[in-house]
Amino acid sequence: MRALARIVAEADGRGGTRLARLRGEPPLQLRHTPDGSGAATVHLIGSAAGPLGGDDLRIEIEVGAGAVLCVRTVAASIALPGRDGSRSRVSVTAAVAGGGELRWLPEQLVAAAGCHHLALSTVELAEGARLLWREELICGRHGEQPGDAVISTSVNYGGAPLLRQSLTVGPATPGWDGPAVLGGSRATGSLLHVDPAAAPGGPEVLGPTAVRLPLSGPATLVSATADDAHRLRGFLER
Repeated sequence: MRALARIVAEADGRGGTRLARLRGEPPLQLRHTPDGSGAATVHLIGSAAGPLGGDDLRIEIEVGAGAVLCVRTVAASIALPGRDGSRSRVSVTAAVAGGGELRWLPEQLVAAAGCHHLALSTVELAEGARLLWREELICGRHGEQPGDAVISTSVNYGGAPLLRQSLTVGPATPGWDGPAVLGGSRATGSLLHVDPAAAPGGPEVLGPTAVRLPLSGPATLVSATADDAHRLRGFLER
């Protein structure tokens, strides 16, 4: 299955944000869910199981100057194997203008046994843009080993690289659950916070398996592993 979802958010001139475009295709359904704030909140609703092997799903986001957009999902997504063993792919591309803000706060991705999944995220931030970007991966459903999954994220700020990170888990990757990677943890994730107005800070240990680090730009990155999704979210909540 191939599908495209597109969100364009613009400042409405009255201190709020309007959605200039909100378009989805099954299984990527979009719903505007106002919360009374100046931000526009959109929930992504999966209208079918998956992603399944063979799916190619794309999400495109554009945030204009002065606009604030928050994107969430209503439930975790489960990467499932296809009948022919083909790979599933979900790609997210986002562009945020100066003075704009994007909050990408989906629920977890679960790499189910037998899956072959690729998740690619590319974010372009203009000078003065703000970003809150959360990613969480759960290695397998309860009582099962995970399939193969690659989570890759690229973020630029003002035309310069800000973050490049990639994680590969699953039986096709030797050592993925060893001490140099997840150390036997079943859940892992990160929270990238970009804010040019925030005061710079130093490294901070948040727990035995979680740390906040400053990046070479107006940003910090929280990286964490945990035994389960609940403990992981505790490290990444803001």
